[in-house]
Amino acid sequence: MSKKVKSFKCKIDYFPKYNIYLNVNHLDEGDYTLKIVYKNRVIKKTTFKK
Repeated sequence: MSKKVKSFKCKIDYFPKYNIYLNVNHLDEGDYTLKIVYKNRVIKKTTFKK
């Protein structure tokens, strides 16, 4: 059984502060990968389990 990969993308033009909050309350149970991209390169990759 293959695992379906869901990808969500968001582009934010302006950050009012230097903090980014990710609320994971409404995510389904499972393993997630968060990638932070700068100039089309992944600069930070982290995984977490809910």
